[in-house]
Amino acid sequence: MSGHSKWATIKRHKAAVDAKRGKIFSVISKELTLAARDGGGDPEFNPRLRTLIQKAKSSNMPADNVDRAIKKGTGELPGVVYEENLYEGYAAGGVGLIVEVTTDNKNRSASEVRSTMSKNGGNLAGVGAVSFQFDRKGQFIIEAEKIDEETLMEIAIEAGAEDIKNEGDHFEVICPIGDYDKVSQELTAKEVELASAELMYLPNVLVPVEDIETARKVLHLIQVLEDLEDVKAVHSNMELAEGLELEE
Repeated sequence: MSGHSKWATIKRHKAAVDAKRGKIFSVISKELTLAARDGGGDPEFNPRLRTLIQKAKSSNMPADNVDRAIKKGTGELPGVVYEENLYEGYAAGGVGLIVEVTTDNKNRSASEVRSTMSKNGGNLAGVGAVSFQFDRKGQFIIEAEKIDEETLMEIAIEAGAEDIKNEGDHFEVICPIGDYDKVSQELTAKEVELASAELMYLPNVLVPVEDIETARKVLHLIQVLEDLEDVKAVHSNMELAEGLELEE
């Protein structure tokens, strides 16, 4: 989606997910464990871990939880073995979805995602059926009231960003995955307050949705998928038709 509707949806979904702090902490904990397992437990030498620690702090995750998750990844504490998986599918109106999952039971998560999609007007697709419509990028969202566009553009471009979008009430800074840590560090160093900072699947092909009921069906499916314990994030390529607005 684009413009105001897109930001409203981001805020609405964020509020819904933030209300379930246990789910937020569980997702971050799994990511911390995986990051520490793959890149070591020292955030100075592990950019992914450093970013996740910042995410944990911004989510008010207790420091003890963060420490335990990292130690599980480095083997200092016993823990379950997690793996990351992607599922691709379609929602109402032919909207493409990518579902990111972190799980200790692939069969369980696959069954839950498949069942949830089929019960809510969607269906799973084969590997590669949807993902070609998305690019893996770093994405930073900054509320427009926090910084002026010219200052943000100067900071972001110097740090390696490839695009800065003015979406009215917020800015989006987009960068290649390889420059994510550099851009993140530069924005933090310049005290730019971030609404979110994530590695995202951003659509390169948009599917326009012409009616409000279809849009609601898509958003409902995204919400119930996000509610699943193993689901980390859901990405869509829905774009609301001109003049179509969702209620706050």
